[in-house]
Amino acid sequence: MRAGEARLAIDCGIASTAAVLAWPDGTWLPLMFDGEPALPSAVLVGGDGDMLTGHQAWQAAAADPQRFIPAPRRSPEQQLAVAGADVDTLDLVAATLRRVAAEAQRAVGSVVEDVRLVVPAGWGPRRRTWMRHAAHRAGLPQPRLIEAPVAVAGHLLATGVQLPVGSYIVVCDVGAGAEVSVLRRGPAGFEVLATLADASAGGTSIDETLTAMFADTSPAGGDGQRWALLASVGAAKHALADRVAVTVPLPQGQAAVLNTDLLEQAAHPVLQRVAQLTIEAIAAAEIAVLDLAGVYCVGGVARMHLLEKVLTETVGVTPTVVADPATAAVRGAADAGAADATATAGLPAEEPVPPLRRAAAIAVPGFMSLGLVSQFLLTPEWNGSYLYKWALLNWGELAVAAVFAVIASLGAGTVLASTIAARTNPAVSPGSQTGTGILASASLGVAVSGMYAVVGSLYIGDPAGGFLRWALLPIAPIVAAAAVMALVAARQWRTPPGGWSQLLAFPTGSVVTAGLGMMLIQYSLTADRWPHMVLWIDLASRLGGLLLGVGTVMAVVSQPILRLILGAPLAVITAALVGWPASGILGAIYAIAVAAWWLRQMWTRLLRPVAPAAR
Repeated sequence: MRAGEARLAIDCGIASTAAVLAWPDGTWLPLMFDGEPALPSAVLVGGDGDMLTGHQAWQAAAADPQRFIPAPRRSPEQQLAVAGADVDTLDLVAATLRRVAAEAQRAVGSVVEDVRLVVPAGWGPRRRTWMRHAAHRAGLPQPRLIEAPVAVAGHLLATGVQLPVGSYIVVCDVGAGAEVSVLRRGPAGFEVLATLADASAGGTSIDETLTAMFADTSPAGGDGQRWALLASVGAAKHALADRVAVTVPLPQGQAAVLNTDLLEQAAHPVLQRVAQLTIEAIAAAEIAVLDLAGVYCVGGVARMHLLEKVLTETVGVTPTVVADPATAAVRGAADAGAADATATAGLPAEEPVPPLRRAAAIAVPGFMSLGLVSQFLLTPEWNGSYLYKWALLNWGELAVAAVFAVIASLGAGTVLASTIAARTNPAVSPGSQTGTGILASASLGVAVSGMYAVVGSLYIGDPAGGFLRWALLPIAPIVAAAAVMALVAARQWRTPPGGWSQLLAFPTGSVVTAGLGMMLIQYSLTADRWPHMVLWIDLASRLGGLLLGVGTVMAVVSQPILRLILGAPLAVITAALVGWPASGILGAIYAIAVAAWWLRQMWTRLLRPVAPAAR
């Protein structure tokens, strides 16, 4: 086996755990535990601290029921007492993960470095961190967490399901509990729009209802016999997927028959709750049922024909039960069956590698910033006598140079971070790398702007206060917006279509136009000192103002018709304002426009809820 290329995906559910090994060529292998593809998540804590997992734990539960935990995956805040002693639930989950890791190492021949954990979409940062800690305690490498409905959507694409960009789907994951999620496929992957969960709307509640029925017929003698009866009922329920009736062993040597009618009687209220969750999730996503491209059911309970019937009658859409529904999420997380795993559009967007032309475009604001600050320092208007001279400076040019420095730094840092995220180990979160890159590059932009101010103060010989004010205040809103974007990227709340580097790619046309405009303005203000260079000074000043106004509109508006409508009057205004007293105002106008561009990007592509697709 090719250990270095193997990917290990684990779906550690409430009642059972599934794991899959996959390779880049599309081959995959389900891990087997005691001859079965699913490992029960149950754990039995021994008196000496040893832990039994899976079927071994269920078999020992009859003799030592007080030490048996059938569902150890709980909230981090919950305390668990076993035989009078407190037990860390992290150790219980880690015991199951440790067994999975050992089986994966046995199958591959060495430790698998690329580990992916399936987690519910409704989990927040605390529970996700808790799961990472469990994996670490189990000896696994740092895992990549993948939301269950997103993994299912990726599996659908890998199996040939046609889901065009912009379409909406519902994933009903009904295992021990139920989680219903509404997803939208964007250019960079699937995004969860709404998710609702109910631990009582799944297989565990059905098993408990059936167990209560049979316990009334043949009362169990204690917790040990209750666990044995619950295990028998669970096995019989799954056997009814392709049978009409099965025999269920009861305590005290008795037996009962479980048929499909009894099963549907116990399951109907539970599945009605699943249907209600589906309706509520669709409403929470602010779309209509007619907007859906499909409803897909996964999980152990998805095998029940009654689920399809209840969803069709209640929701009004006939659902599709995914083939092998119990392993759909873990196979999607592992990219099982996808010959080119990096091209699987269903998984959370691995940051796409930016094109070289985008990296080249970063040089434009960088060189324009250097050109502006150089002209600013070399062409001040000196006044006064030999004994006391003071400089009249174009503060607007310094402000625009600082803005360009931040734009160049953010573009370069984001491209570098996203490229590294796309090429490094997938177990390391690409979002955290991109977020760190955005924050570091914003800090670099602030540092460069501050350097402009300090160098200017030393070169001109004036106090640094004015230089710092005009270099740092105009970029403050941009840096604040970048900090919010870094937080969104690090938390992986949302990945913008096309990736972060595309989101932060400021319009190059605006940079060139505004930069040339400011250079012409500065030239027109100082050209009278060189009579032989005076060529249409007034025309140069007006042209510079026009270009600065056009660049300002290009930063705020993207539609050509709106640029034309807004650009004409603003260009006339900026052209009329050209002069020493208004030079700072012109720079401030452009800085405000750039800040507005960043805020618009942050709102429209990150924070604003996704609207339903028009039909």
